[in-house]
Amino acid sequence: MMRSVVIVHPQFEKVWPLAADHIYTVWEDQGQVEFIRLAHDETRTVGELLTNPGTVTRLISLCAAITLDCLKSLTSLEETVIHVHPYSTQVPQELLDYLQSNGVSVYRHKSEGFWGQSVSEFGLALTLCGLRRIPQIHHDMMTSLTPWDYDPIPHMTRGDQFGDDPNFTNGTIEGKRIRIVGAGNIASRYASFVHMMGADVAAWDPYASEPSFHRAGSRRELYLERLIQDAEIFVPMVPLTEQTKSLITAEHIYALPKGCLVVLVTRAGICDMQALRERVLSDELSLAADVFDIEPLPLDDPLLGRHNVVHTPHNAGRTVRSNERWAEMLTEQFKPRK
Repeated sequence: MMRSVVIVHPQFEKVWPLAADHIYTVWEDQGQVEFIRLAHDETRTVGELLTNPGTVTRLISLCAAITLDCLKSLTSLEETVIHVHPYSTQVPQELLDYLQSNGVSVYRHKSEGFWGQSVSEFGLALTLCGLRRIPQIHHDMMTSLTPWDYDPIPHMTRGDQFGDDPNFTNGTIEGKRIRIVGAGNIASRYASFVHMMGADVAAWDPYASEPSFHRAGSRRELYLERLIQDAEIFVPMVPLTEQTKSLITAEHIYALPKGCLVVLVTRAGICDMQALRERVLSDELSLAADVFDIEPLPLDDPLLGRHNVVHTPHNAGRTVRSNERWAEMLTEQFKPRK
């Protein structure tokens, strides 16, 4: 008899509040599954919580206390996921050695692709908001009738059929030169969205294979410096690692054409933020950002509330779908059950 168990501690659900329930839903479709949600003050180990631990064949333990003695009591265990921390997939070496020596398959996330769709869609939304100043106009309408007035004003081209800010990249995605740093899980999705909407898309990523660009509808640019030269919308969209930290240097930022819209939705640390701040605050660039060099952004930060800045509080990946994909990308590794 195959016995499947999911154990989750509130410490895990503080970070991923919907993932454990989705694991249960996925496994329930395959047969009977036991779901144990622990109290905040629960101190018992997995071995102490389970009745007849020797009959468990599949176990997902999410921040529950687990020891070597627990594993020794799971004599029928075949496959497992063990998270001792919500953000870490690393199994303590002593436990990992025991599991592997006993032929137990240990699964962990192979990538952070569970955020891919949510973050790339959010990046698209930020792009649209930056082009059309949607958040600023929404806010202004609550206190003034001025947003309804399309008559030309000094030093700014306006008219009955034009209501954007001509000092920065504006209007439609269609026809825009969108230049992306990255061709991975998030960047390639974003590239496919804006390509479908009619943008001229080019991307730079020395580590990606040619199909990553082809499938996304983007032209591969071999030189980062050349990618930047004609950007109307510039999107650095890579994860923050030792290799990508400050990848976009001050020189790159200063080389962006005046009026360019910069979209930040992965990590701010990939850019020289001092240079970016300088150009944004000087009204040389516009910015649509979900991530910043300081988080939370102080209430007196000069980026807040500016006419050329759209800002959100690092919210791009925090969706139901990200939680579901977190669960699915783990459960997909387990052997099928009839």
